[in-house]
Amino acid sequence: MTQETTAASAKRRLHPGLKFALEMGPLVLFFIVNQKFGIFQATAALMVAVVATLAVSYSITRHLPTMPMVTAVFVLVFGSLTFFLQDENFIKLKVTILYLLFGSALLGALWFGKLLLPAVFESAFRLDDAGWRKLTWRWALFFFFLAALNEFVRRGFPTDVWVNFKVFGILPLTLLYALSQIPLMMRHELKEDVGEEPDSHF
Repeated sequence: MTQETTAASAKRRLHPGLKFALEMGPLVLFFIVNQKFGIFQATAALMVAVVATLAVSYSITRHLPTMPMVTAVFVLVFGSLTFFLQDENFIKLKVTILYLLFGSALLGALWFGKLLLPAVFESAFRLDDAGWRKLTWRWALFFFFLAALNEFVRRGFPTDVWVNFKVFGILPLTLLYALSQIPLMMRHELKEDVGEEPDSHF
């Protein structure tokens, strides 16, 4: 029975390659459409793409991952404002507000003794609570940094530069930062024989 349950759970996890494609697809489409048709058409394409990727993810896993779902809601809300009001500042501001929300949610939950990151990573990593707390602080500060950086680019550069920054700036920065956290995660990794995790996680 345990093996069957494990097998069923494994089937409901996205293949890493597909997961990467679903995460990158909307941004790549956004960039291409912006280059050919402009920011408003690109925003409409992005809105359709995020809904499509969530549908594909749900059809395979039968659940919706937290961060992509929150991101999709913001894309739909700010994208609609951008497209129907023909004001590109909304889609640009979405990035700032979203990262501020992520950072504030991480620190807010930590303030109340809860850890959001284990739920965000969906058990891909097993760390002790000290590791999760350190990682929470680091990611929260990084999200605040990205919010400030987005505001700098949004206010000081043309739209095409901002689009390039969103696709070719934020993504590499986030990947490099994630890789830089591996030593911390290895130091606080829980071994397989460790008992149940504390109930301070969501």
